[in-house]
Amino acid sequence: MTTHVMLDLETLDTEPTAVVLTIGVVKFNPYTLHEPVEKKVWKPDIEAQLDSGRTTSDSTLEFWAKQPEEIRERAFSPDGRQPLAEIFAELNKYTAGVNALWAQHDKFDFGILENLYTQNNHHYNWQFYKINDTATVFNMMPSDPRKAVQQDLHDAGEDAYWQAVCTQKSFKHFGVKPR
Repeated sequence: MTTHVMLDLETLDTEPTAVVLTIGVVKFNPYTLHEPVEKKVWKPDIEAQLDSGRTTSDSTLEFWAKQPEEIRERAFSPDGRQPLAEIFAELNKYTAGVNALWAQHDKFDFGILENLYTQNNHHYNWQFYKINDTATVFNMMPSDPRKAVQQDLHDAGEDAYWQAVCTQKSFKHFGVKPR
């Protein structure tokens, strides 16, 4: 079976050194319309990231201030925060053996995540050539497929789920088949 992973981050900056609020992932097969599975959300320890020099930006904090309270609560809640080392180990296990990884604007999500791993002297188990960008796929569609289906933007788990669904729909639209 073909297994891909969709990843989404919510952060406090747009730089590679950004504090990461949440990491959302889901597994899916882009060649089918089967529902994505194994959705997982990690909430890294914010204070530990700030103590290690991870960054925030005023414009990103202003962005978050404009989001619905429920979305802000999910992103900023201290509940369920984990040490980075635990998250790295779990995420590496989660992504082991997958055929490809995806993100909306891969340089953003994977750029920040890889910087976080590197800063903490931890390896990540994916190779650059397995990373794909949904923005490229969605830009080829007649309209952005996410606009028709997704309601709760900026929730990393929900964003990953809906980006996977829309990737599947885009593959179907273009008749993309496995190699």
